[in-house]
Amino acid sequence: MVAEQGGPEDQKPQSDEARSAFVPPAGVDQPSPPSEDDHPTSEFALPAGLHTDPSAPQGPGQGSASGPGGSAAEALSSAFVPPSGYNAQHHPPAFTPAHGIPMVRLTKEAPWQDRMRTMLRMPVTERPAPESVQRTDDSGPAVPRVLDLTLRIGELLLAGGEGAEDVEAAMFAVTRSYGLDRCEPTVTFTLLSISHQPSLVEDPVTASRTVRRRGTDYTRLAAVFQLIDDITTAEHVEVSLEEAYRRLAEIRRNRHPYSGWVLTASAGLLAGSASVLVGGGVLVFIVAAAGAMLGDRLAWLCAGRGLPEFYQFMAAAMPPAAMGIALTLTHSTDVRPSAVITGGLFALLPGRALVAGVQDGLTGYYITAGARLLEVMYFFIGIVAGVLLMLYLGVQLGAELNPEAQFVPNDRPVLQILASMALSLAFAILLQQERSTVLAVTLNGGVAWIIYGAMARTGGISPVAATAVAAGLVGLFGQLFSRYRYTSSLPFITAAIGPLLPGSATYFGLLGVAQNELDTGLASLSTAVATALAIAIGVNLGGEISRLFMRVPGAVEGPTRRAAKRTRGF
Repeated sequence: MVAEQGGPEDQKPQSDEARSAFVPPAGVDQPSPPSEDDHPTSEFALPAGLHTDPSAPQGPGQGSASGPGGSAAEALSSAFVPPSGYNAQHHPPAFTPAHGIPMVRLTKEAPWQDRMRTMLRMPVTERPAPESVQRTDDSGPAVPRVLDLTLRIGELLLAGGEGAEDVEAAMFAVTRSYGLDRCEPTVTFTLLSISHQPSLVEDPVTASRTVRRRGTDYTRLAAVFQLIDDITTAEHVEVSLEEAYRRLAEIRRNRHPYSGWVLTASAGLLAGSASVLVGGGVLVFIVAAAGAMLGDRLAWLCAGRGLPEFYQFMAAAMPPAAMGIALTLTHSTDVRPSAVITGGLFALLPGRALVAGVQDGLTGYYITAGARLLEVMYFFIGIVAGVLLMLYLGVQLGAELNPEAQFVPNDRPVLQILASMALSLAFAILLQQERSTVLAVTLNGGVAWIIYGAMARTGGISPVAATAVAAGLVGLFGQLFSRYRYTSSLPFITAAIGPLLPGSATYFGLLGVAQNELDTGLASLSTAVATALAIAIGVNLGGEISRLFMRVPGAVEGPTRRAAKRTRGF
């Protein structure tokens, strides 16, 4: 018999691979089909009869979206299908592209101060991710130790007289170099704090440190800046946390570059040079120097007894004023007692604190600025109290303290330029500057006096305006020196503004008050205040101009430095 020929399935046996594992074997009852209630339709499923392809043919009962006569391109489609006019090549990406968002990079050739100031004024969401310069172990940086190191570095900078913005920039640079993102430093006059939040869902870690003692040592300040520069930019130098702590301890233990008696002699040189600027001769130079040296040692004695700085300034202002009154009682016509007292005031006026206070106010740190200016006011009141006490005593003794011309005629320009340079040199030594910076700041002080003399005395321009212009050039040159040496600008600026300080206007204002000529005295004191503010604003403006127009060699364009806090008053 010939077997019946079956279909294609019957001509070859089915293998195990051809049978689905989910098909019930033969002889087992087939399950009934599930109802629609057991398997609800997905909300993302397309309805029956709806085509996702606009070019697909439509059934007889399907019309276009615009009506029976509509084209196929206008047919209804899924919400996940892009419109017909969409072109991905000419459209911006709706989500993060596969290659990522281009990272904002700041040039490494620029000084870390400029880079970190730019970062501080960026919103947190726009800041580039930190690029760890210093290597850490696999577990990541020790967050508490990094924050503690950052606070200690900020404490030395703030105690040394740095502005609040520069201190925040330094703290921000240290944390980013060790790989800590989302750090927010905060600087006030006596308190430093920093907060680090690892992510948006983790608790922040916050640490703070109080600044209780301040000292003027620009050599230590330069060493701290060198440490920060090694941590932030020197990739070939490995500065671990232990190494950074060791170098910081060495900076704290280092002795001052100049001894106490050298500082006392510098105070005498400063006062004598200032007396020559206002018309004094050789005898006036000697007497002013002796009075300033005696006042400096008296202030050291008060400091050793733990008296506040207010009384130290008061004690230091008394010997120069007493010597000026003693010269007046001798009725000598060849000696100008006012030049002796003015020279002593030059050595005491707190120009450094004033410049720092005004700079903090202009950059938006109003709490720190208010505290610094209040400190300046207390120092100034202490000086006023010491001088007025001696002036009242001289009036009772019959001393003829008549107001004199503040400046002699312009017949000794060379001598006064040399005196201004000597004044800046003495000021630099009093600030404990490095020996390598003394020559630059001395020349900067001479340039400042030349500009002031050319404008105020030869050109007949207002002394306040001339002071502002000269201070602006001092700030500009100081920023240039600091940018190319990658250090702080204070050593190149503070001593150079010494010849511009309003010592003469301060003396004549105090003399008017002592002689009950309040109108004349207050007018002269107002001129002194205006001159001091002109110095501070000019220095800050010169620094800002240097950041606007000067470019570091090899630097590329990067994010610009934004305005401080708010602009236009709203």
